[in-house]
Amino acid sequence: MGVDEPGTPDAEVGETRVVDVQPGEVRVVDVQLGESRVADARRGASSVADARLGWDAVSRAGAGAGVGGGAGAGVAPGSGRKPSAHASGAGSAVRGDSAYGSAPAGSVCEASAYAAGGVARDRKSSARRGAVDPVKALMHRHRELCERAVDPLEIAAGLEAHGVTDRTATRFRHRDVFSLAEEMYARVPRAGDTAPRSEAPDSPRVRADWALLTLLPGALCAATVTGLRLTEGRPRLAVAVVGVFAISLGVRAAVRRGPLRAARAWHPTTSTRVWTCGLLAYALLGDGLLAAGIEGGPHGPPTGGSDSPWPVALASVLALTLAVVPAAWCAHLFAVRARRRLATSRGLEEFASSVRPLLLGVFGLFLCALGGLLAGSGAWLGEPPAYAAAGALGALLLLARLLTVHGYTHAPAVILAAAGTAEALALVSVFAGRLPGCPLLARPVGTVAAAWGPGSVPALVCGGAALVLLVHATRTLTRASAHAAHGDTP
Repeated sequence: MGVDEPGTPDAEVGETRVVDVQPGEVRVVDVQLGESRVADARRGASSVADARLGWDAVSRAGAGAGVGGGAGAGVAPGSGRKPSAHASGAGSAVRGDSAYGSAPAGSVCEASAYAAGGVARDRKSSARRGAVDPVKALMHRHRELCERAVDPLEIAAGLEAHGVTDRTATRFRHRDVFSLAEEMYARVPRAGDTAPRSEAPDSPRVRADWALLTLLPGALCAATVTGLRLTEGRPRLAVAVVGVFAISLGVRAAVRRGPLRAARAWHPTTSTRVWTCGLLAYALLGDGLLAAGIEGGPHGPPTGGSDSPWPVALASVLALTLAVVPAAWCAHLFAVRARRRLATSRGLEEFASSVRPLLLGVFGLFLCALGGLLAGSGAWLGEPPAYAAAGALGALLLLARLLTVHGYTHAPAVILAAAGTAEALALVSVFAGRLPGCPLLARPVGTVAAAWGPGSVPALVCGGAALVLLVHATRTLTRASAHAAHGDTP
């Protein structure tokens, strides 16, 4: 086809050319923007007809020679090539075949003027949105996200994770990220229906397997505590070893199903598991060992009975293992409500402001449940409940697990390691203060324990760490990207 494509040596920036004529339309190319547009023949049917007739008349009169102000080679009659006319600057190069009859050659300029006028109007709006489609460029940049998305909300979450905000969406002529994601989802070619789904995204459902598995750690811990109370000597030691191993397996099974399960790519690291076990060990043995160390002991290993050289906080550990149940249900409630609000929100800020009180409410609900479990466990075992220490540790572990489940693993790993290190240093400082010339090392921890009791040390450490994670969670778990479907959570 005899068309001057954009970028050829004779194409000037800013000109508009009629490059082809087909039945019912005039097609023009804006050389500056590199765009091809179709002018409807119904708006200028006489101009299109005159152009076709004129090309044939000029073809017969010029015998295939170029006519007009430009230097262009004619197309011989009957050559089979589509007729083309070029209007630029000072003149036009007109070519055609003898398929349409005869008419004055000046009609070509009339058709070109019509087409050029329509494109001139379109060019003003095109210049404002740029030389390329900005949404198409964004789709190409996030092609994998658009292709695997099952609904617009997943695209919105992915865009938000990559730093696209509502303010950024206005550059693409959208009021927010959600409407931008709906357009991107609708423009992705699919074999089936391409209309965006209006219903809420799939939310995790309650399943009998994980609901029953959350009861397993508490049941195993209760059985272990009962065995410790009914045995003495070596049988008690065997019960303790077997019980710790069984409880570990029970907790592992509980957090690998349901709302407490982290996606495969977000599994906690080995160091995170080690520090978590260290914090739980301190909740069981730390307070008694700290008190015995301040008083000059201990004078033997713990036995778990009333005659133990230093007490063991069985009530705290029992309450924490039983708290796996409310932790799972609170995590489930948070996930379901957050995804529902993700479907109804029309902006990232609106979603964050609606999820933040939900997160705080779920966190408060868990603390109330843990307080009740601590009170019940203390009453059953005849021990004073350690509300501050065990409550702070439970809050820390819940927040760390919530962040891990939703893809934020770095902050929990760092905070858990910091808390475990602080508690270990507190114990070490007490015993290091017995060394000659080092009594000052034990004075800070001794002063705190003397003022508020040995349980104040883990309460301050875990409470401060939980507060840091809570602030971090209010900034991260209120993002849309934190609630995208993971695909591998049963």
